[in-house]
Amino acid sequence: MTREEKSIAIENLTAQLAGTNIIYVSDISGLNAETTSSLRRACYKAGIKLEVVKNTLLAKAMEASSNDYGDLPSVLSGNSAIFISDVANAPGKIIKDFRKKSAKPVLKGAYINSEIYIGDDQLDALATIKSKEELLGELIGLLQSPAQRIISALQNKFAGSEEETEA
Repeated sequence: MTREEKSIAIENLTAQLAGTNIIYVSDISGLNAETTSSLRRACYKAGIKLEVVKNTLLAKAMEASSNDYGDLPSVLSGNSAIFISDVANAPGKIIKDFRKKSAKPVLKGAYINSEIYIGDDQLDALATIKSKEELLGELIGLLQSPAQRIISALQNKFAGSEEETEA
């Protein structure tokens, strides 16, 4: 790779990093072609971009980015792939699902909304993070609950008074 090609690759990676707040870094080395293809399909269906990257280029892109990746560049060794998503728990769920069949992919680290997660032991926590939509659904459910109880009580009271009037 020439110096100019590296510069272009770093610019592209920097632009990708600037466009998202959710990045997972993992090791997918050792996966055969069929499993890798299956992983890519699962990511595509979930709206996740999966890309194998050179560690030095990703480290330079993180450095050039306006985001603070903290210690995340320290996990960049060996083979690395990045999962870029709009949903915080989606890559974690996919990695966890694939781990049922094999030991890979191994989570190296993640950057989610300015929070840094380092190590494969964080996978369970990351897979169970609630998405924005799930949190909004729960909040709306909590807000509707008291109103629904009042409406139900009023309906029961009016239904009971109508029965008394008919008798």
